[in-house]
Order: sequence, then C-alpha cells, then structure tokens
Amino acid sequence: MKQETAPISVADIVNQRGNDRENLLQILHDIQTMNSDNSLHKDDLDQLSDIMGIPESDLVSTLSFYSMFSLKPRGRHIIRLCESPPCHVMGSETVLDALRDILGVAVGETTEDGRFTLETTSCLGTCAVAPVMMIDDTVYGNLTREKVAGILASVAADQDGGHDS
Repeated sequence: MKQETAPISVADIVNQRGNDRENLLQILHDIQTMNSDNSLHKDDLDQLSDIMGIPESDLVSTLSFYSMFSLKPRGRHIIRLCESPPCHVMGSETVLDALRDILGVAVGETTEDGRFTLETTSCLGTCAVAPVMMIDDTVYGNLTREKVAGILASVAADQDGGHDS
C-alpha cells in the first residue's frame, strides 16, 4: 500500500528555508511552485506575512518588482522571451511572432490548455546566443521560427509523456 504524503505548506517552506528575510525570494519561489497554477495566492501571502512578521504590503512590493512572480494564474510552463537590444537586433521580434502564432496567445496570456504562458523579459544574460528565450529554468539560444516550433513540441511531449514534474 502506497503511503500518501501530506501536501507541503507555507509553514513547511519557511521552516525549510529559514525564517530570515534574506530567504524571502526563494520562499516566494517555492510557494509559487507548489501551487498548480504557478502563481502566488492571497491566502499564501497572508500566512507568510504572519509567519515571517513581514507586512503583506512589503511582500506584494517585493514580488511585484520581480517578473518571475505572479499574482494571477499562469500556465504550467512559463516562456520568457528576451527583449534586450542584442536579442532584438538578432531577431527576437520574429521569434515572438512565431511564439504568438504557434501558441495562439499574446504576451501575458496563457494557452487554453493551461500549458504555456508567454511573457517577455529584459536581458537573460546570454547575449552571445541571441535571440534567447527561457522556458521554466532552461535557456534556449540562437532561436529561429523552426527551432521555436521544435522546442515547444519537445516540452509539450515531455509533459504529455509524464516526464514533466
């Protein structure tokens, strides 16, 4: 008989990371990751505020500064396309067109199946292989329309094959 584990909680995450403000970004990341809609929920922030003794307004201010955090539900996979000048010069606009065409969404939107959310970001720090996008924690460079289609198909196949965690 398989023993089920209890779902992780905000308190568990704070206990794992340590109740120090210096751990706040990692704690917010962990909380967002534990939520199936890849976002931070009001009740999570309420709990975090109580546990860490940080006003909720400070938490919201912190998470709104970083594009990696979201208060609205997002897809299972977050696609971030770099908009830096080197990426722009090397064709990021063409890559963005391909992403919008393939996914059928605009920047800031999530596909109907909840699989992908398309976002743009400033420099990802990999200008040597521009244009660049990041899906979750993986960076893809030297992008073309064809490469984008293959990458998205591969990520979707991994998810459909049960390899997505």
